[in-house]
Amino acid sequence: MMIVEELRYIRHASRARPWRIAAKAGLVSGDRHPVQFVIENADWAIRWVGENIRDAIEPTAPGLITTTTDPFRHTNRVVHYGSQYMWLAWAPHVSRSNRFVTSFFHGKREDGAAVSRHIDQFLASVPRLSKVVTASSLIEQRLVDWGVPKDKIERIPIGVDTNLFKPPTSAQRDAARAAHEISTDAIVIGSFQKDGVGWGDGMEPKRIKGPDIFLDVIADLKRDLPVHVFLTGPARGYVKKGLEDMGVPFTHVYADSHAELTRCYHALDLYLVTSREEGGPMGLMESMASGVPVVSSLVGMAPDLIEPTVTGGLVAPEDVEAFSRQARNILSLPDRATTLRDKACQAVKIADWKVVGSQHHERVYKPLLGR
Repeated sequence: MMIVEELRYIRHASRARPWRIAAKAGLVSGDRHPVQFVIENADWAIRWVGENIRDAIEPTAPGLITTTTDPFRHTNRVVHYGSQYMWLAWAPHVSRSNRFVTSFFHGKREDGAAVSRHIDQFLASVPRLSKVVTASSLIEQRLVDWGVPKDKIERIPIGVDTNLFKPPTSAQRDAARAAHEISTDAIVIGSFQKDGVGWGDGMEPKRIKGPDIFLDVIADLKRDLPVHVFLTGPARGYVKKGLEDMGVPFTHVYADSHAELTRCYHALDLYLVTSREEGGPMGLMESMASGVPVVSSLVGMAPDLIEPTVTGGLVAPEDVEAFSRQARNILSLPDRATTLRDKACQAVKIADWKVVGSQHHERVYKPLLGR
């Protein structure tokens, strides 16, 4: 969810009086998993993170963790909220007998007055939190600068399944392009993130995701390159309209499984992260694991994973000229950056879900359960 949508979620949950609703609906159950990871109903990043952490931990600690969308029913547990927005939504309504953890992936005061107020509310809630999990060194330092105690912060990457997302063979690449009628000569540039407001057509852009910057970069690259844009995800109307207006061919796929999503990455020559603010994004890790070179703005986990010219490209947010220059540099390398692809695949292994799950278990859940 974008920031405004997340703030709406808080208002909705606050009005819902969840304890009372739970009692009437009979939701209080005998579920005894000691760790509850709170996910949202939407089939998107927060749900995927929770489910992958759960699945990574289960083989070595069966019965330790489960996911839930109704955290108000639990007592005497470790309850991990998938975002700080979810934590603030439920904090007034949940039992204080629990030990609370929240993930904090992104957000800065410069994003507007509403976000600044949310940050103040979050900081006021920190004494109730046992741990704050964040994915990047950028956000970790931001939390410290805001006064969050360093011993409460755990930096653990957002993960990727490196057994599922991996470089394609030549045959797989050709098949992915043929399936979507993309020319073998096209330079295929990917953008697999939700960057429109809401869950409709997405004609209103999410500014923090930088769809306007993405279009400006594509407009520059199309001057001398046979660009074809590959999109996935919902609410992409703003970008699609922009591509239509400039005459750039594009493919838009709603991947209904991660297996199908991997085949989308197989078609790409380059992936762009043009966001002004990020927590990950997941597309960064998935691209690197799939052997797709990435040019990213200096947001989220990009500075932690990308070594410029070695595993990808890094540029300042909103610097369209630098994006285009880095993209052309990578695309001009022999064999479309074979060495860079190999090194990126190795660099992203630190974010494999097995590693991420183990770090959550050892550094977050086990110490709290031990108390």
